[in-house]
Amino acid sequence: MGLPAWMRRSPSPDPVPAAAVPPPLRPPRPAGWWIVPLGLLIGAVVFGVAWWLLAAPAVSSGGTPVPGVTAGPAPPEPGGNLVQVRSEVLRTALAAGAGIGAAVTLMLAFRRQRHQEIATLITSHYAERTAEHTERDAAERRVTELYTKAAEQLGHDKAAVRLAGLYALERLAQDNPGHRQTIVNVICAYLRMPYSPPTLAPEPVQAPPARSAPPSNDRWLHPPTPGNEETPLPEQPAAGKTDDAEGERQVRLTAQRILGEHLRDERTPSERDSGQSADVRFWDGMRLELTGATLIDLDLQHCRVVKADFGGAAFVGDARFKKATFARDARFEKATFAGEAGFGGATFTGHVGFGGATFGGVAVFGWATFDGIARFEEATFTRHALFIEATFTGFSRFEEATFTGEAWFDRARFTEDAGFGGTNARVLRPDRDHVWPTGWAVAEQSDGTGRLRRLWRQEDPEPDAPGPGAAGGVPTPDAEGGEDHGVPEADPVG
Repeated sequence: MGLPAWMRRSPSPDPVPAAAVPPPLRPPRPAGWWIVPLGLLIGAVVFGVAWWLLAAPAVSSGGTPVPGVTAGPAPPEPGGNLVQVRSEVLRTALAAGAGIGAAVTLMLAFRRQRHQEIATLITSHYAERTAEHTERDAAERRVTELYTKAAEQLGHDKAAVRLAGLYALERLAQDNPGHRQTIVNVICAYLRMPYSPPTLAPEPVQAPPARSAPPSNDRWLHPPTPGNEETPLPEQPAAGKTDDAEGERQVRLTAQRILGEHLRDERTPSERDSGQSADVRFWDGMRLELTGATLIDLDLQHCRVVKADFGGAAFVGDARFKKATFARDARFEKATFAGEAGFGGATFTGHVGFGGATFGGVAVFGWATFDGIARFEEATFTRHALFIEATFTGFSRFEEATFTGEAWFDRARFTEDAGFGGTNARVLRPDRDHVWPTGWAVAEQSDGTGRLRRLWRQEDPEPDAPGPGAAGGVPTPDAEGGEDHGVPEADPVG
């Protein structure tokens, strides 16, 4: 016979420690369901024992037992007191009933003790959980208070207070990993706010030597003549405005530095694959939303982000993305790079878009890896565009792009499923030493510019390529297997 239901633990689908989840405490049932059967049981025991003991054996006068009648205890000796015998039998029956009652009482005591233990365990368990929830709620309230205060500091009119708010957010994110993405979003939102970088004040113009002006009361008799009039100095910005502009610039540089420091993963790919832990200051799995932001000398070298959106952003100075990794899509549509755009060795796992972007400086994509579609339609390369040894796994699109400087696709690799699309790309200086992907060349136009045209399909046999420097030609490697086109070898980040 199995254990009673109240002694059996309810099955649990998950193997959890017994101390972690206490057994369920079932509400006690009404007493009537067990008192009545228990009384009947004891009464039946007493009656049965008494009947068995009092039933004298059916013995015939000759001492022969009657067939079919079970022999009981030995009959009283002749002349014994029958009343005394019956009282002893009754006492024995009552003792048997008392034993049953004692056993039931012991079982009830055990049940009561078990319930008390379970109740104590449940009480302590819920007390611990309540304490944990209370502590967690207090920590969350503290985090919320610090976050709110830091966010308010970012809106202060003093640059020093805004800097303090940024450092408070950084410390808060470092100590609370669950709030890191929210704080990164706040920093990105601050960088997206309208901003114009301060311009250098013009140098004061040296006034030419002038003759002394007549006294003020005689000026009407001696009007100013060319040579004795006072030369006005150029208007200078107010000191307060200059300080505010420089302070805001420092705040923005600090915000960019915080992002760069905590998104930088110095591990090599082999170290990451082997499971080596990253630095404690690295914030993994972050997303950047910097659409339309003004970024000053942004440095995200060796950074790893899940997703990044720099659409319409203005990069003042150089933008450094050397060996950065974008786990998903990266958007740079219509972004403006005033200085050098260094994406050397970067990895674009998802799709990347530079459509309509303007590169004012050298655009370096050497040794970069494009696993998804790389879109450069209508992009403008004001200076050199370097795609040396870049790897394109997905299709690359350069339709309607404009190349002002030299374009180098030297040793760029396109996988079987990838391809290069550059139809109608404008080349303003077709006489420059360009290196195009295999099967593409520049066709000169009547206005002296050129248009990129496909010479043959990639599945067709490769025709003989003209020598380097020829109009519309495709450069060929020299005898040693390298290429020399008169352009110094570029670093991956320029």
